[in-house]
Amino acid sequence: MTLRGPLCRLLRTQLNNTCQSRAHSVAVLGAPFSKGQKRGGVENGPKAIRDAGLIERLSHLDYPVHDFGDLSFQHLEKDEPYMHVPFPRTVGRANKLLSGAVSNAVGAGHTTIMLGGDHSLAIGSVEGHAKQRPDLCLIWVDAHADINTPFTSPSGNLHGQSVAFMLKELQNKMPELPGFSWVKPFLSAKDLVYIGLRDVDPGEYDILKDLGVQYFTMRDIDRLGIQRVMEVTFDHLLSRKQRPIHLSFDIDAMDPSLAPATGTPVNGGLTYREGIWITEEIHNTGLLSVMDLVEVNPDLGASREAVESTASMAVDVIASALGQTREGERTASRTHSF
Repeated sequence: MTLRGPLCRLLRTQLNNTCQSRAHSVAVLGAPFSKGQKRGGVENGPKAIRDAGLIERLSHLDYPVHDFGDLSFQHLEKDEPYMHVPFPRTVGRANKLLSGAVSNAVGAGHTTIMLGGDHSLAIGSVEGHAKQRPDLCLIWVDAHADINTPFTSPSGNLHGQSVAFMLKELQNKMPELPGFSWVKPFLSAKDLVYIGLRDVDPGEYDILKDLGVQYFTMRDIDRLGIQRVMEVTFDHLLSRKQRPIHLSFDIDAMDPSLAPATGTPVNGGLTYREGIWITEEIHNTGLLSVMDLVEVNPDLGASREAVESTASMAVDVIASALGQTREGERTASRTHSF
């Protein structure tokens, strides 16, 4: 990570010290859930990611890995839409369960990986994290902003409204959805950064501008380069103080040529190197506390190869966020001093 300026040099020193001193274990939680949107199959995402070798890959890193299996979600037989929002009670109940599981894992000292499932699950994941670490900041890597409210959402799907439940500034813009009385806004807009946006609804764009949210579209990434994007992200979120990072990574942030088996693919996404750079740099801070990896949908792959490519991409993203490097194995005979 290359940072410039006196403040950045101080931050870099602090982050390097944190990275060197921090030891932790990893908890993996599966959340096989799909009712935040209307396309079946995303509930099979956790299994696809595990089948692609996630636990074995993580076992090669420097800390113990605990796979706590999958949560069991109850799907209510009677769950009428509210406004035009489908399955509000089912989604609310699932997120409340997930919130408790994430809170317990973080409270036990684990760096926690949540495998989705659709992106509505971030409501519970981030909320549960905030119970333990209310000073957290949120990096949202996604083709979509997921900051619609029920009033602005074209589809009503809750996987496109996750962030709106979290933000204090939107408290008066959100109706009282059945199933969500337990959620109280806990995040300020200044504590959020988006990376990879390229399909933002008009209502979302107005919210981003009105709240002054820091975001980087794919055009911004093309213009600035991913290194500069991450420098600005860390300056924005971490210059005041070191604090835990919640990374919520939607696989559709990646270009569909790399991750085709997902529900809402959008052309022109992150390259492999850009996606891995993001997670490597977050790892290098030593501050990653919780990560979501969502929207892998094996039912939507046009072929077995498409499904395997998407699941493998998810494994690579998670592993690099936890310390896997692209430098290869180092031995004494190949290590040089300059």
